[in-house]
Parts: sequence; C-alpha cells; structure tokens
Amino acid sequence: MKILHLDIETAPHTVHTWGTRKQNIALSQIIKPGYTLCWAAKWDGERKIKFSSILETTAKKMIQEIHGLISEADAVVHYNGNKFDMPTLNGEFLKHGLHPPQPWENIDLFRVCLKQFRLVSYKMDYLARYLGVGQKLNHKGHELWVECINGDISAWRTMKRYNIQDVRILEKIYHKLLAWIDTHPNHNVYNDSGERVCVRCGGKNIHKRGYRFKGLGKYERFRCMDCDAWMQGRFTQLSKETRATMLKSAS
Repeated sequence: MKILHLDIETAPHTVHTWGTRKQNIALSQIIKPGYTLCWAAKWDGERKIKFSSILETTAKKMIQEIHGLISEADAVVHYNGNKFDMPTLNGEFLKHGLHPPQPWENIDLFRVCLKQFRLVSYKMDYLARYLGVGQKLNHKGHELWVECINGDISAWRTMKRYNIQDVRILEKIYHKLLAWIDTHPNHNVYNDSGERVCVRCGGKNIHKRGYRFKGLGKYERFRCMDCDAWMQGRFTQLSKETRATMLKSAS
C-alpha cells in the first residue's frame, strides 16, 4: 500500500470589514479569496520530504505536482484534512482544470483522536508533545503568512521548515496511533503473496489470540506484534447447523 503523508498551508482571505466580531462578510467585501501557498508530502517509510510553493513555481504547477502524488497514493494521511486540506486541494484542482485524482482512502488522524480518546487538547502540536514525537516549529504567528504573501524570502524559509516539520511529526503520530485506526485500509487487499498480514501495518508477525464471540459468530482473533493491532477472522468458526440450533433456541 502506498501511503502519502500530506499537509498544506494556505493564505487567508483578504476582505474589507467594519468590525472584528460577528461579521457577516458579503461577497462584495472579498478583495482576494484564500489560496494554497505551499504543501509538503512524504511517502510512508521513505526519508525524503517533498515540498512545493508558489515562491518556487507557478500556482498551477504546484497544484499539478500534488495532484500527481495523490493520484499515486492508495491512502492519504492528514490531520483534520477531511474538513480542510483535501476539500481545499479539490477546489484548486477544479480551478486549474484538473480531473479528480485517482480514488484514494483518507486517514484523518484528527478524527481518529476524537473517536478514540479524551484528551486535554486535539491540536496537532499538543498531540505530538503528548506522544513524545516532537513538536510544531515555533514562528511569529499570523505575521509569517502576511510576510510570505508579500514575498519575504526569510519568511518563506521559515514557512518551508514549518510545513516540512508538520509532515515529519504527522508520520510519527500516524505510527503511534496505528493500532487505534479501526477504519484503516486493509493491507491484505494490497498483498499479492496470499500470506496473511496485519490489516493496519502490513506486518507478518501475527499471533493467534483465541476467539471473539459476536452475535451468532465465533471468529478467530489475532494480535499484530509489530503495531499491537487486534484483528479477527472474516468467517465464523461455527457450522451452519450449530448457528441454526442457536438461532432456534434464542427464538
């Protein structure tokens, strides 16, 4: 399975407004809508982190590059990307006349955390520190984005480091959460050897751990010793006759 870790940075909308709270911004007040400034991406398990920005190339070329990477991916990992990164990129693809990328599976680590854990904060920086895998790059805040929009080279160097660092810790968070991602695409689908591998990580170090009983089914249970994920067999170990007897007695 080809897994791509991805993060984008965008420019804010430029608008005219008469206040700072509870503003209803009309379309006529929009001076310039937001757009993608840059992106960073990394194939899972590889060392190289790819980066592209409107400083280094044209907006269309930058978007074409990430479109190509997503089209190669079986799954894309991001943090709150279901709500932000991916819809933003889809809008860019539409704007630049690109067709939808080859279908892929989204792995949104923000959604995983909301579903599985009760944490003090769900910000990516907090999670990275909590898991001991690093932290986001410190910067001057909103001013950094303004300086990049204005073409400040020093600010762009910081933005590049910031974007790349986000992808670096994103991959580390992904591997920490792997056993908890119960919607993860099944590695067995991409395995041509016919040998059972871990659903989550694709590892072969799988041990049988008894059975799971669910409804009228009795399923083999397995534990991956590489990523600690639990799995179960697809088919019940009970015969049709046994299940029919159980069903009859239950009714």
